[in-house]
Amino acid sequence: MNEQAPPSFSVTDHALMARALRLAERGAYTTRPNPMVGCVIAHGEEVVGEGWHQRKGGPHAEVLALQAAGERAKGATAYVTLEPCAHTGSTGPCADALIAAGVARVVAAMRDPFPKVNGAGFDKLRAAGIAVEAGLMEAQARELNNGFITRMERGRPWLRVKLATSLDGRTAMASGDSKWISGEASRRDVHRWRARSGALLTGAGTVLADDPHLTVRLDDGADFVPPLRVVLDPGLATVARGHVREGGAPTLYLHAPDAKVPRELQSEHAAVPVKGARFDLDAVLRLLATREINEVQLEAGATLAGAFLSAGLVDELLLYVAPVLLGEQARPLFDGLHIDAMAQRLNMRRVDSTVVGEDFRLLLRPA
Repeated sequence: MNEQAPPSFSVTDHALMARALRLAERGAYTTRPNPMVGCVIAHGEEVVGEGWHQRKGGPHAEVLALQAAGERAKGATAYVTLEPCAHTGSTGPCADALIAAGVARVVAAMRDPFPKVNGAGFDKLRAAGIAVEAGLMEAQARELNNGFITRMERGRPWLRVKLATSLDGRTAMASGDSKWISGEASRRDVHRWRARSGALLTGAGTVLADDPHLTVRLDDGADFVPPLRVVLDPGLATVARGHVREGGAPTLYLHAPDAKVPRELQSEHAAVPVKGARFDLDAVLRLLATREINEVQLEAGATLAGAFLSAGLVDELLLYVAPVLLGEQARPLFDGLHIDAMAQRLNMRRVDSTVVGEDFRLLLRPA
């Protein structure tokens, strides 16, 4: 249950929480599986310290902000994008650090859904006499960490499907040739979305047809944690080939329970339940959640993309629309939707749209 936002947030409160959210976003490529968190410590409009969580095992945002503020943290307000933790993990409780520093007020964007926190941080701060107010810019804070929150609240990662399409909704020629529908700028942009993902998911068909690397290559030199590469391969037909096993990023093969695992398979592997002739896709995502994956980016063909969409497991569609036409014989965006009437259509809500090079990039979510 979310904290109720009091009606007393000032213009300064909003401005400093917005600053904390911008700081938090700096950890988009490096904090997982932890959430992105930012903290600003201020006396009125004067900022005396700020910080953001940069990497799992490293100092949390509040600790870095308190270090920057020093003695000036006493009597200040701490603006933090997520409830301060109240337990000892890789680091000590941030609630204790705020109490020890003598802050007078804590403004949090939202409660932390992590079971070991989930209100305990607020309780500890209030018990120490610190004024606690929560709910300021909560929608923006939830959007920032939708993967972490989805894993905590629904027991599975946030699933984003990435596709490149022509104007007539085609993703490849009938032969399977798809290089390249989108332009170079779009292909560079995809790597930024990959960098924020905990896992890049594909199917055996895509590995055999396209031989993707599924790695992150950033041209600005930004630091990132390589995402896990996950291949859905019922019979492990692809383990002896492919770029997906090369490079420094880890690879996980998910296979049917009765698959024969080759002795030479050096990568990690795990069995996933099969329903009929297909993977239990919900079980796939829940398995990845047990590995602390917050966001999954699916990069596969129409069959697997359509299967996830039909199962109601797609949270977001990242669509690059190129100004080209491929014709009616080319392959569609999704297979297997079985929509026969207009009333059955799947409505999508546009979250964002922008021009990337010569292409349009659409971010869509099920309405």
